[in-house]
Amino acid sequence: MKSVAKFVLAAMAAATLAGCSSIDVKPWDRDLLAKKSMQLDSAPLEAGLDDHIYFSKEASSGGRGFGGGGCGCN
Repeated sequence: MKSVAKFVLAAMAAATLAGCSSIDVKPWDRDLLAKKSMQLDSAPLEAGLDDHIYFSKEASSGGRGFGGGGCGCN
């Protein structure tokens, strides 16, 4: 029974990995992907200001992915 489960798991993993192998960006789509709004950081100046404010309040840097205030009551 375990070998069947391993086979099914391996088949699912192979299908998942092979599903994206034929995707490519067409030359006429590259202009859309190069737009500023498609970048991971579309507003670098605003992100830099947010980092500065966060660093000033928390006395730490990095890790922008979580919430919390600068009051120290967490």
